[in-house]
Amino acid sequence: MTDLPILYGMSGSLYTGKVRSYFRKQRIDYVERAVGMPEFRESVVPAIGRWIIPVVKLPGGHLVQDGSAIIDHFEGLGPSRFPALPPAGVQRVVALLFELFGGEGLLRPAMHYRWNFDSDNEAFRARDFAGSLLPLADAQAQAEQIAMTSKRMRKATMIFGVNPETAPAIEASYLDFLSRFDAHLEHSPYLLGGRPTIGDYGLIAALYAHLGRDPHPTALMKARAWRVWRWTERMNAPDHDAAEYGDFSEALFADDAIPDSLAHVLAYVAEDYLPEIVAMTAFANDWLAANPVTAGALVTVKPNVRVMGETSFDWRGQRLTVGVFPYRLYLLQRILDAADALDAAARARLDALFARTGLTPLLACRPARRVERDNNLEVWGDAQ
Repeated sequence: MTDLPILYGMSGSLYTGKVRSYFRKQRIDYVERAVGMPEFRESVVPAIGRWIIPVVKLPGGHLVQDGSAIIDHFEGLGPSRFPALPPAGVQRVVALLFELFGGEGLLRPAMHYRWNFDSDNEAFRARDFAGSLLPLADAQAQAEQIAMTSKRMRKATMIFGVNPETAPAIEASYLDFLSRFDAHLEHSPYLLGGRPTIGDYGLIAALYAHLGRDPHPTALMKARAWRVWRWTERMNAPDHDAAEYGDFSEALFADDAIPDSLAHVLAYVAEDYLPEIVAMTAFANDWLAANPVTAGALVTVKPNVRVMGETSFDWRGQRLTVGVFPYRLYLLQRILDAADALDAAARARLDALFARTGLTPLLACRPARRVERDNNLEVWGDAQ
């Protein structure tokens, strides 16, 4: 037994990495346990209603699932070392946008670089997955589990638009992102200045667990974007681990500013991810028009089903077909809520920034119903 929060996850899990980074940067004492331990299967999964990670078990037994919900819970306990949300303003909207993009928009390169480079990744991946999924099993049972999991995950890459035809564009796009983010980090240790925010925790999900840890993409990151590699180390350290910056303020950029180097990254998000979130919103609205729902109804047919259908859109000269994830609409709603809460002056600055970077259509991505979370599940909220 422990009186500390217990984080159930996997060492190579994208979404676990988001929470782990937050706990470390906030210096929150916790215990991490593998999802292959019997307690997770026998008590946590039935209570949550589906096999999903990460899950945090709080002292007293209450369970919180989902990285954003976990961070919100701990932020709500009182002042934190580094508040995850910037004060209301343009920076808050931008931070929430990178939470969405980091955890969801970077899934395409994350899945591609994990599952399509077996000569470099397979041995590491098999050992790593075995240590999380079946830590107490014998070698044969571990091998059987890894084979089954790998087959399922290779198939899942297609849900994100990963296939042999799209691979060259995915790789070129990812290198473009690395170059832009690396350039931004030349003068700033974190996304919005001298301390991490929810945007950093969103980005660390894919940039560490898949792209900064699996052998092939890790070597690529070290070779092509040293500052991004250092940022992944920094985001997993309890201190700043930013000696190369000399003396720097732990504050966010002054006057709610967004520097040109970060605007350049935002322009990448507009080009790479905006078409997908626009298509998903349109699909959801068409679906809702044809399928009236009540507030509180599950967004999918079952708790363990993450997609509500498929949609297609043009992306970098190709036509992609991907799964529609209502969870992304939940994260989108957080962005829209922050934008709607801005005063007139801040909204004018946001509108100018989004016009300059090509993100203006994001503010018109309005699902006909909110996506909310209730009892650790995504449900439809009120009409809007």
